[in-house]
Parts: sequence; structure tokens; C-alpha cells
Amino acid sequence: MIEIVNPGLLCLTVDEGRNGFAHIGVPSSSALDRYALRAVNYLTGNSSVAPALEVMGKGFACIAGLDVGCAITGARVRALIDGEPVPLWTPFLLPAGKRLIVAGVDEGFRYYIGFSGKLALEEVMGSCATNVECGFGGFKGRPLLKGDVLEFEELPKWRGEAGAVLTIPALDPPHLLRLVEGPEKGYFTRPSLKKFFSDTGPSGFMVSARSNRTGIRLEGRALTFKEGAEKSIDSEGVIPGTIQIPGDGKPIITLHERTLGGYARLGVIVRADRDLLAHLKPADRVCLKLVSLEEGEELWRKRQEALRFP
Repeated sequence: MIEIVNPGLLCLTVDEGRNGFAHIGVPSSSALDRYALRAVNYLTGNSSVAPALEVMGKGFACIAGLDVGCAITGARVRALIDGEPVPLWTPFLLPAGKRLIVAGVDEGFRYYIGFSGKLALEEVMGSCATNVECGFGGFKGRPLLKGDVLEFEELPKWRGEAGAVLTIPALDPPHLLRLVEGPEKGYFTRPSLKKFFSDTGPSGFMVSARSNRTGIRLEGRALTFKEGAEKSIDSEGVIPGTIQIPGDGKPIITLHERTLGGYARLGVIVRADRDLLAHLKPADRVCLKLVSLEEGEELWRKRQEALRFP
């Protein structure tokens, strides 16, 4: 078993999500950094769809009730076992009775902790991801708290050779987010759009403290609606990475907890940059760049090639 001593700012059980239910309003609730999730499962010898912990903030701590393989991916953190540093993005052993602590987060925002074995969690619609808003899935449908105990359904023998160190994406701001245009891009004046995308330097946008797992709000240069353009639309389906523009002209980037939106859709963040959304934290600087659909597909191909598992 794994006992949570401190959950950090927010600790959820996540996996690849409950996909295929958006038409009835059920969001994916998947890990925000899917590469980091797949990496932590690879390193611990688990199935790529196995659940792991998605954690925000320093202070996370847990104690293992048995020797168990472990790995940490995502944000660059300072992790210790009884005061001794442990490596990131590579497997290590968490001995029984020892305490794993994350003392600090140096780069990025969310990190993923996996254990070699299948955690006993509530599966809903084929996923153990936690839907916090509706209160189902994962561990009792809620974030993990101090004193919670995670049990294992299956515990494969720890081999200690689950894989080499993997490629670690850069996560330090300013962040460049590329997008393809959305169906309501024409709602905004041309000069406004030109100014909106003209600043590719570090002064572009700043991540708002009002951001959460549902959406990231950006503060900075606002878009201007054309005269007569509606500032809200009939609610329609949105996918993760959709950039919606509410009446104040400032972008909101939808994450994995929404299936509908009623604001003009300026564009969609390309797949190659969506994992990065997990690591945007308040006050980070962000630049937005419009690319063609073909460029977006090429960026995704290159990312898959660069981050291929051994």
C-alpha cells in the first residue's frame, strides 16, 4: 500500500481518460501531460493506460508499505527518500517504510508519480481518472488527502531495469504555443488580430492566477470584436486546447474538463504543444503563434519522433 502523508497543492489519480463520451457531456479528465504519464508507466513497467498520480506543488510525501518500483516525470522536482535525492525520469526503488518527499519544483508545474503495479481505484466508463466536478472515478471521486491509503490490485515483481532515462522536454517559460485557426477567427478585426499575434517575445501574455484544470486564462493584449459580431455563440463542442475569446477579448484555453463552450473559438493549440499546457502556472509568460494545419501536423510528427520511447 501507499499512504499519502502530504498531497501537495493538488494530487489526483489520472490516466489516459474516459474518451468517447463527450457527446453526452462527460469530459476526458485525463492527465494533462500525456507524454509524462506514458513515460512514468513505461519506467515502472506498467501498461501505458495504467493510472498514476498527477501532483501540483511542493510538499508531496508518501510512505510505501512494501518495496515498490517508482518513477517521477513531468515537472523537474527535487525528490528525496529519507533525505537522499532520487533521479527523475528514471526508475528507482521506494523501500518499505521509507518516505518519498518532493521538496521543491524547479521547472514546470505538474509532475507524475507512478508505482510498479496496478492501483485499486474506482473505474468509471473505462477510466480511473478523477472527475472532481462530478465526484466520480479515481480515489472516491476526489483529490487525495493526507492519510489516504492506496492499495494495489496487482503488484508485479520490481526488476529495476524498466528503462533508460528518457528525453525530458524543456518546460521553462516563456512558453511558445502554436495554434491553428478556429471557426470564429473572423469575428475579430484584422488590426486587432495582427497586434494579437505580432508579439512573439516574452511580453506576449501572462498566465492568470484564475486558471485551473478546466481552463487557462491569459492576461495581456485583448482582441477586438468586429462591429455586430456576437460575443457569445450557441454552446458547441470544444476539444482540449481550444482557445475561446469571451467578451473581454482575453483568451481562455480549454483543458480536459470541458466538452462545451459558448465563446468564439479563435483556434486550437496544435497537438505538439498540448502537453505543455500542464506546466503553465500563474505569472508564466506565453506567446501565441498562428500556424497552418499542415505545419501543425508536421510539428506533431517531429514531436513523436523526438520523444519516442527506446
